[in-house]
Amino acid sequence: MLNLSARRLAACVALLMGLAQAASAAEILIVDAKSQPESLTVAPGGILIVGSASTPFIYKVRPGSTTAEKFVDASAEGVGTFFFGMLADAATNTLWACQLTPVPGLTPVKRHTALRGFDLSTGSQKFRWNLPGDNSTCNDFSIGPDKALYISDTPNSRIYKLPAGATNAEVFLEDHALYGIDGITFLGGTLYVNNVFSNNLYRIPVDAEGKAGQPVDIWMDQPVKGPDGMRAVNGKLLLAENGSGKISVITVNGDKASVTVIKEGLKTPTAVEPAGDTIWIAERGAGKAVSVPMPK
Repeated sequence: MLNLSARRLAACVALLMGLAQAASAAEILIVDAKSQPESLTVAPGGILIVGSASTPFIYKVRPGSTTAEKFVDASAEGVGTFFFGMLADAATNTLWACQLTPVPGLTPVKRHTALRGFDLSTGSQKFRWNLPGDNSTCNDFSIGPDKALYISDTPNSRIYKLPAGATNAEVFLEDHALYGIDGITFLGGTLYVNNVFSNNLYRIPVDAEGKAGQPVDIWMDQPVKGPDGMRAVNGKLLLAENGSGKISVITVNGDKASVTVIKEGLKTPTAVEPAGDTIWIAERGAGKAVSVPMPK
């Protein structure tokens, strides 16, 4: 009996060790705990690409690896340069990235930002468009049904639109409700954005001529705090709440929505990225990219 119990105990220990190893493999330290990964995306082949809000680098992590490699180096852009939004566009082999560079010597801080496009394979630059104005924040973006790229500019209350093949973006919508716009994504062909300042979720109506109307406030059945990165998956919205340490799934029904928390206890989660049966999360406060299973 003792031998049988010992064997069972050993089997249990082995199982627990295996689970622990599997869990740790889904936690990737991006250089160090101070790297502040702000956004991430998954490129073809399962390559994870992560931007940093405290370094001028974009990193990549190969499948099965827990080591982040430098993929893009923007240190020549100026002191304090860092990155926000990341989006892999497999159709054009482009990594879209939001680059931010502080203007030297100004208090309060102002930033010049650029939408940059890099080759997904090599990291070489393919595209650059500087956002207009003395202070801007290219925050995130989404590719629409029309293949255009839609870009959020947080302090200027704007959404820009970069048509496919164009060299310059244009203002798609400017509205006071968008002061604080952060996450942006299309769900079923409809554009949704969130506001990190007001904690609101909006639908952006578009008429037959493709012109945007006034944002429609979506009532949520429970509050969200610090809505940040947002993506669409399985007919729902996937949301990172940087103010509450939560990842939530939002089910939209007309002008109302229900919120279901699927992960909590995170340190400032700022981005989410669905990839098959996995959700990748940029945990900025911990300097990590972590993953959780996709809800059934």
